[in-house]
Amino acid sequence: MKVKQLVSFLDSIAPPAFQESYDNVGLIIGDPEKDIQSVLVTLDVTPEVLEEARKKDAGMIISHHPLIFKGLKKITGRTNVERMVATAIRDNLAIFAAHTNMDAISGGVNTILGEKIGLQDKTILRPAQGTLVKLVTFVPEQHAMEVRNALFEAGAGVIGNYDSCSYNLLGEGTFKAGESADPFVGEKGTIHFEKEVRVETIMPKYLKGRVVTALKEAHPYDEVAYDLYPLENEYPLAGMGMLGSLPAAMQERDFLEQLKQKLGLKMLKHTALTGKDIQTVAICGGSGSFLIEDAIHAGADMFISGDFKYHDFFTAEEKLVLVDIGHYESEHYVKEIFSVLIKKKFPTFAVQISEVNTNPVNLL
Repeated sequence: MKVKQLVSFLDSIAPPAFQESYDNVGLIIGDPEKDIQSVLVTLDVTPEVLEEARKKDAGMIISHHPLIFKGLKKITGRTNVERMVATAIRDNLAIFAAHTNMDAISGGVNTILGEKIGLQDKTILRPAQGTLVKLVTFVPEQHAMEVRNALFEAGAGVIGNYDSCSYNLLGEGTFKAGESADPFVGEKGTIHFEKEVRVETIMPKYLKGRVVTALKEAHPYDEVAYDLYPLENEYPLAGMGMLGSLPAAMQERDFLEQLKQKLGLKMLKHTALTGKDIQTVAICGGSGSFLIEDAIHAGADMFISGDFKYHDFFTAEEKLVLVDIGHYESEHYVKEIFSVLIKKKFPTFAVQISEVNTNPVNLL
């Protein structure tokens, strides 16, 4: 397939609109029109991963962490990143990243980490806000169903576990067609009254272009009246961190030992134990210290993440147990996510999981 086909699919799973402002996701290096026979999935792009891709004849690398975080003003080989960029270009190797957008989606990094730990009833810890838009349009009564279906097929109308959601109100619209108009109903130069349905539905902001296009294509009028309203509602299908529960409450030390075993950890760091059983657990793949207060507010008994700083451990204040399992250890399962998603969509396409341990942290 072409690079752009795979990029389009991955962007539909983890929309770039959900990336954090500092991030750099999407196709970073490569020609979108290039034909590829296989991909290599990895957590990080390193010189060893580039060599692995060359040996395995992979035409594209899909990574979680972007190779380029900040802009490059020069590519002279002075830094490791510059050398890897030059190597990828020389080898005609495409490189794609899905980072904080893959962290943010339900079914992404935190979902698989929760599954590995054994959490049930998982929900987003800090749901995204300011990402929803309400669409209001006005449709002739006999065409309302057709237009609604077009909006739903374009992705509008999803609220939590429900889809095809809309509100409809019958009313009467007026308009007078000008000389250059091509009115669907009514006469030019004469005011017309038409029974119309006011259709309201919502969508994530990143779908706005697709939904409005679908509206205009399905609507019978040559001039389509519609309004778009930004919403402050939480979007429960995306956000940072995850909250879940254990099948049965466990003693703290027993759960920590089980955590080490299930995740194959050599070590973990944690705050003082509280003496309470563990039932509700918050998690965040990668660096999750910014979610400590969210975990406390959500009533979590334990918050598992990586990269907690020394002073972060003081913020627990015996309200919960903070557990640092390491950045790499909390995110490397993303390789499984990439592999499963691509194989499910393209069963005959070759997906190879990198065998390189890219963890830069060594333990003695």
